Amino acid sequence: MRNHEVTASLPLHSPDGSLREPGWSRKPVQIYSRASVKAPKIRLKEWDYYLVIGQGFGVSLTIADNGYMGLATVSFLDYENATSIDKSIPTLFPMGKLNLPEDSTKPGVTAFSSGKAMLRFDVRAGTRRLTCTHKKFHNGKDFSCDILLSEPPMDSITIATPWKEDKLAFYYNRKINCMPASGWCELDGVRRAFNPATDFGTLDWGRGVWTYDNRWKWGSGNGVIDGKPFGFNLGYGFGDITAASENLIIYDGVGHKLDDVTFVFDKNDYMKPWKWTSSDGRLEADFVPVFDHATYVNAGVLCTDGHQVFGKLTGYCVLDDGTRLELKELFCFAEDVRMKY
Repeated sequence: MRNHEVTASLPLHSPDGSLREPGWSRKPVQIYSRASVKAPKIRLKEWDYYLVIGQGFGVSLTIADNGYMGLATVSFLDYENATSIDKSIPTLFPMGKLNLPEDSTKPGVTAFSSGKAMLRFDVRAGTRRLTCTHKKFHNGKDFSCDILLSEPPMDSITIATPWKEDKLAFYYNRKINCMPASGWCELDGVRRAFNPATDFGTLDWGRGVWTYDNRWKWGSGNGVIDGKPFGFNLGYGFGDITAASENLIIYDGVGHKLDDVTFVFDKNDYMKPWKWTSSDGRLEADFVPVFDHATYVNAGVLCTDGHQVFGKLTGYCVLDDGTRLELKELFCFAEDVRMKY
């Protein structure tokens, strides 16, 4: 794995619609523009996905514009009881009308509103505020949340990935880890608080034109090691990753790049222990699942078969300078997803 790092600010696309410089970066230096996408706009997929994990519970919020279909999704995750409540509101042919931002760094508001739900992501300098209300979310009771994520200056992983079989297909993705979370969520009259000393949010900011049938693995987690914020993003499985992987450790705000990472698990039983291993020997760990957040949708041309498995990670990782960090039951997730859309 060459792990080509992009450091110069430049347009993401060449005039012919192909990626100008596939690779990874510590911040989103490549400039994404819908106008530069040469594939049919109905194939363009854009989403902002936030996952915030508290002590025994979590909240995920998504606003997505997938060309022919939009989705606003709210999930409440109860890790202690291994249950989840997931609600999605679809819209037909949004085709850019949701106005998702072209830049993940600039202040602004991303919002969705319907008769059932309101989601709002308010990005300011150094913070991301997530608010949501969803009527009759569970057993006729409403769900609401008001969560503030702090975003200190730090590295993150941004990856520009092409597909060999289609030069107009691309994936431009930024993952932000280690965002301390404060605020609350409320369901069935029970309010749960997030503690910024222990709880963190993650952003998956994706823009791209995909081929129809893809399967991927993704893992992410946050915590504190020796008093300093620690996080990681791991992923593989689709597109042409010849230029770079998306595997990055973040420790005390600094990114440490890994080569290939593999998840070894039983596809017939996701609740069995997993092994995580890296080609460069810098990440070796055991992952013990506690909850499989499984989803399955088969609607003809649209099909999703996904397992987002939450659990505890124990092992070690090695920073660029050779420092070894011990991972001790770090709560995180790994997923195996196949999607046709």
